[in-house]
Amino acid sequence: MSKALLKFVRVSPTKARLIAREVQGMNAELALASLEFMPNKAAGIISKVIASAVANGDYEPEEVEIVSCRVDKAAVMKRWRPRARGTASRIIKPTAHILVEVAEPTQEKQTTGKDA
Repeated sequence: MSKALLKFVRVSPTKARLIAREVQGMNAELALASLEFMPNKAAGIISKVIASAVANGDYEPEEVEIVSCRVDKAAVMKRWRPRARGTASRIIKPTAHILVEVAEPTQEKQTTGKDA
């Protein structure tokens, strides 16, 4: 099993989790191909992290599957915007940590109980 971690990436963790749930459990080659055509900013970032996790383990993308793809909340940048009558409103710029783990698929057979 190999993993890759990208920290403090400037993407909303809520939006990135939607993409991470789509690729979890998929073959790495299939996940990279499907992420290429997704229009989200997080899709491009997650595909780079998956490619890094595959390379960290010296694997080929077609021989591993994504065991877990986790997006955690990181620090939030807080900014201010001037508003009417001398007040200010808050702008929140979220960041995220993205962790991807890949491993070779296991060849376990599940018995249903009818064969026994």
